[in-house]
Amino acid sequence: MTDGRPLPRGPAPGAAAESEAEASAILTIDLDALSENYRTLAKRAGPAECGAVVKADAYGLGMAEIAPALWRAGCRTFFVATLGEAQALRETLPDATIYVFNGLFEGTAPLFHRHDLRPVLNSADEIAEWADYCEQTRARLAAAVHIDSGMNRLGLAAAEVETVAAAQQLWSAFELVLVMSHLACADDPAQPKNAVQRDLFERLRRKLPEAPASLANSAGILLGSDYAYDLVRPGIALYGGHPRRKGENPFRHVVRLDGRIVQVRDAEAGETTGYGATRTLRRTSRIATVAAGYADGLFRLLSAGDDGDGLSVFVGSRPAPILGRISMDLITIDVTGIPAHLARRGAWVELIGPNITAQTHAARVGTIDYEVLTNLGPRAFRRYIGG
Repeated sequence: MTDGRPLPRGPAPGAAAESEAEASAILTIDLDALSENYRTLAKRAGPAECGAVVKADAYGLGMAEIAPALWRAGCRTFFVATLGEAQALRETLPDATIYVFNGLFEGTAPLFHRHDLRPVLNSADEIAEWADYCEQTRARLAAAVHIDSGMNRLGLAAAEVETVAAAQQLWSAFELVLVMSHLACADDPAQPKNAVQRDLFERLRRKLPEAPASLANSAGILLGSDYAYDLVRPGIALYGGHPRRKGENPFRHVVRLDGRIVQVRDAEAGETTGYGATRTLRRTSRIATVAAGYADGLFRLLSAGDDGDGLSVFVGSRPAPILGRISMDLITIDVTGIPAHLARRGAWVELIGPNITAQTHAARVGTIDYEVLTNLGPRAFRRYIGG
């Protein structure tokens, strides 16, 4: 029982450490590299405007820090997925142009109006609802329209475009400020579908009232000027990810994740490591235990059993293979042969960074670097540098 006063609260579950000294893991985000990537993309896309996609908390890296850095680099147009993300971004950037990809949910038009946000209208029903709201409020508000040019995910199909194009009263009610579509295969420049989508987008957008056009994401920008139109929408490339399936990454690394060694031990050949005893040591080994695991974004599929070697992380410039299963909070790594002054209690191990990129992680588990970044857990101490 208490005397009526509220009980003291500890940190929220999964809360980040408040200082580097107490941190088990440190996530470093280089805002200078982010800004340079933005300027590189803007130069490639010119004279088209270069916006920025900051959905999913800026791909897991912290929209509250990322968006202002992009604003300082010259970005004025931002894209998010949800209305909640857009409202949070409006508080951070009161003068930005903000589009919401997921469109207009029924009854949410007043929120878009109140916060000066632009829905990306994905269907004839959304267009009609937005037009009706604008008529009722006598406010000619801005919105984008999304045409589906071949993904069959979101946007107006060709038949819907024909239908709404003929409804002149819809277009007089609001301001059409952008017509957009999304490329399905831009990460493969040899994929014929890229040109097919571009040609269909070109044909369908001309049926609508004249407005600026947008087709290219990060990979689309690299396809060249035929895909740039009036506005490009980079996402993963801003954060140092590779927009293409193959080849060198032309963008600077933005993210680094380091985990702290909490213990170093010796183990004999024939002993096992980790849950399930899945890895049997082939030699007498020195094992370092690092305070990071799948709760911090290290996929469990990166584990190493007797049937194969795991991912190598880095102690300084030296690779150190993961041994056994990755658990929620810990991994074990082989530091045999690495000098003791490097592999010691309290030392830091590079888990994601210049030696082992998010793309490398993704390739090992059959996913993409988008998923690696957005799965980085919240409890690592976040350090923003530059910017």
